[in-house]
Amino acid sequence: MTDARDIARREVLVRGAWVITQGPLGTIADAAVHLRGGAIVEVGDWTALRAAHPELDVVGDGTGIVAPGFVNTHTHLSEALATGMGSELTLFEWGERIVGPLGAVLTQEDAAEGTALRAVELLLSGVTTVNDMFVHCNPGSHASVGVVDGIERSGLRAVVSFGAEDVADPALPPWAGVDEVLAEQFALERAAAEASARQVQAAVEAAATGAPDAGAPDAGAPDAAGTGLVSFRYGVGTLLGQSDALLAAGVAATREHGWAVHTHLAETREELVVASQRWRERTIDHADTIGLLDGPLIAGHAVWATDRDVQLLAERGTAVAHNPVANMILGSGVCPVPVLRRAGVLVGVATDGAASNDSQDMLQAVKMAALLQKVHHIDPSVIDASTVLRMATIDGARALGLDHLVGSLEPGKRADVVLYQDTVDVSVLHDPEGQLVYGASPRSVAAVFVDGRMLVSDHRCVSVDEAAQIERCRPLVRRIARASALAAEGWSRA
Repeated sequence: MTDARDIARREVLVRGAWVITQGPLGTIADAAVHLRGGAIVEVGDWTALRAAHPELDVVGDGTGIVAPGFVNTHTHLSEALATGMGSELTLFEWGERIVGPLGAVLTQEDAAEGTALRAVELLLSGVTTVNDMFVHCNPGSHASVGVVDGIERSGLRAVVSFGAEDVADPALPPWAGVDEVLAEQFALERAAAEASARQVQAAVEAAATGAPDAGAPDAGAPDAAGTGLVSFRYGVGTLLGQSDALLAAGVAATREHGWAVHTHLAETREELVVASQRWRERTIDHADTIGLLDGPLIAGHAVWATDRDVQLLAERGTAVAHNPVANMILGSGVCPVPVLRRAGVLVGVATDGAASNDSQDMLQAVKMAALLQKVHHIDPSVIDASTVLRMATIDGARALGLDHLVGSLEPGKRADVVLYQDTVDVSVLHDPEGQLVYGASPRSVAAVFVDGRMLVSDHRCVSVDEAAQIERCRPLVRRIARASALAAEGWSRA
């Protein structure tokens, strides 16, 4: 089975009518990006680059848009095989009636195959980096570790986390002890580190033999001979879903090991009420009280953040992942994006999980990030396309601490590049940023490079065979529907 590990890095020029760099060069007309050995070597005028490199293959005919790959700052690949259930439920109801039963039966195989399936959707909507939180409550399975296999096969750049919750139902005893939850965190961290080590070693070996996969040390790129694509964050599913003992152990572990954190904060009004009853303070305040905000942290949603909360997040350097589509489907509310950004909080754009969104289409999330604010404020000027595009690229990379590698097209950064071309969606380019945000669709995604490997070619994912992966996942979908009783409860017809 061919996957991303069989695809060599390419030295090419990627050409567009416009190159949106998100860097100091801004947006350049009739330009190109020179990729070599997984790094960006140069960005600039097409005519000059072509004259300097007449021998190189060219991707793009000069009619489309070249842009940095999107950074999807928050999703749940644990929901990869569970789309279309409970879309009329509130988040609290949905978590109890859908996510809980689903999480009790997920396995490493489900994680690996579901991740590979959704990777196709992510890549075909321009995503090159994904920040995942795998949520499950299947004792002894270490199901989250399977995500790493799916990520390696697909070739995506990823940050992985286990969204641990041990007391999802306060009326029941914890499904796992603190030691068991921490053991899975360590297992996932180890799997991510081993995957990155394999990727770096493969690039080093290719460089030593002069293979096409060779690095480009003269490009000045970090880890120019190759960089690992998978990294780890400590996951806290929700504060309310964890016992005080697990919260304390998690904070201690993040301090001891220097782990950054991925969690949810202030997603729903009900969350704030229950938190106030339990701790006499809301979740953002409690996260600060226990020291969870002391280190790098990205929080999904922040829909119900008050002005005081926003100031605290800004002071602590906490980043926020905005999930407009999921927030609308679940009726959670509207994230105060303009307020957060004015306060200096980094805000990225995200799809959220495939079941809370029913899609991993990042282009849809980017468009909704703009439209939701406009209609909520009844003001079309409250946010513009350039701002949203920045949130979905370089700001998302900064939120994850990856902006030294990705998020903009600059010499020395990794070659995570997307070409939008060939469709009506991007045929009229009076305003390339506006057309990409408001008009582009997955049909427009002609080519996607991650770390210099071309994973989408001629509008088709080549690292994962889409048809074959669908067939591999169909029996898994039926199994989880039956094993979780979601089929018996009427939530699934699989």
